[in-house]
Amino acid sequence: MSTALDSIGAWFGEINWIHFATIPLFTAIIGWLINWSGLIMLFSPVQFHGFRVPGLAQLSRVFPRRIQEVPGLLLGGIGWQGIVPMRAAKMGSIAVDKAISKLGTPRDFYQQLEPDKIAAHIVTVFEPDLPQVVEDIMRREHPRLWRDLPPWARQILMDRVQTQLPSVVKNVTDQIGEHIDQLLDPKVMVIDQFRKDPSLVVRIFRDFGARELKMMVNFGFIFGFLLGIPVAFTDQAFHQWWLLPIMGVLVGWATNSLGMWLIFEPPEPKKIGPFTFWGLFPRRQPEAAEVYADLISSEVITLEHIGNFLLDGPRGDRTRRLLADSMRPSIDRALGPVRAAVRVAVGTTRFDNIRESMAQEAVVRTITPFRDPVFSRLQADRIRKLIGDRCKELPPDQFVEMMRAAIKEDEWMLYAHGAIMGFAGGAAHLLIFGVG
Repeated sequence: MSTALDSIGAWFGEINWIHFATIPLFTAIIGWLINWSGLIMLFSPVQFHGFRVPGLAQLSRVFPRRIQEVPGLLLGGIGWQGIVPMRAAKMGSIAVDKAISKLGTPRDFYQQLEPDKIAAHIVTVFEPDLPQVVEDIMRREHPRLWRDLPPWARQILMDRVQTQLPSVVKNVTDQIGEHIDQLLDPKVMVIDQFRKDPSLVVRIFRDFGARELKMMVNFGFIFGFLLGIPVAFTDQAFHQWWLLPIMGVLVGWATNSLGMWLIFEPPEPKKIGPFTFWGLFPRRQPEAAEVYADLISSEVITLEHIGNFLLDGPRGDRTRRLLADSMRPSIDRALGPVRAAVRVAVGTTRFDNIRESMAQEAVVRTITPFRDPVFSRLQADRIRKLIGDRCKELPPDQFVEMMRAAIKEDEWMLYAHGAIMGFAGGAAHLLIFGVG
């Protein structure tokens, strides 16, 4: 026993304590820098920054798939784009699959926007312009007839069209609701919006996770220090020049791995002895759901964007055709008893042109109020509540999958970055203090 104690004492007596003590300090600082710079890599820049190299795009096609995932490489660029904004569209796709689609069909979703209120708003916006719209169409399609009509006849026509306007608009909003499953694709809308503005996904993380992300950086210091203690003992035991750089790689990789685990894992509380482990993000699922719902309802699935999608999206032609077809009978009813007289007076072809022009103009005028940002914000509260409630009800593992989707397949880049910085830290210690 005493021989063993003497051997241990002799070993400790030979230790270069300055060399030994600085290793955990170095690994702690490197651990902090790894997580701090890792967050920058996650979120910045929102758009790709770099420069193009001639021929790199073609050459990159033969690289391993993992290497091809480096931002900009397949486009022939060398530079960087934050991992989260780079994968924004994928996160949008999974978000729809996991949460938004569970609200129901697009028809159910449209009903939550209160079509009757939408119709009333359209009438309010459209009504003051209606006389001018009718006059412009008539002057364009049959100026002579319009000029020859006495003022009282024009006024009768205007009054009848305005009286019929609410029922015409109601028919339009009903037609949209009836066929919304064919006209609106929430998944495409969300993905397109995230792709156009990747900063939305960055805001999801930063708006509710600022405290947790800062904690992750600070934990990098703690992880680095704790991992540096066995590294110091190993270095003193073997006295090899290559040991610190190689162990620095392991420490750097492990620090980033532990940081990601700290944020997302485990998705539900797991008790091990007296300790309870629970991911920093999943433990705040209710707050995260509120932030996510607020952003989606105010920036992504808004009445304004629905209007843009209906008219200008991939199914815009179908929307215009459907609404124009539904408008024609409404226009006939609005003309009432003067319809036959007008048809005889101008001829069937010219009458059909007038009716078609009114239908097309009415389609645009009807959808335009959808794009009113003020009205869209008023309608956002119901969407916010729906999405928030649905995200809160998600099983924790699905919630974590939804939040992690933007970075999971590219986490290896963060780990590789940690390994490179760990190697550099080990090499720096070797240059300053030499071999232990």
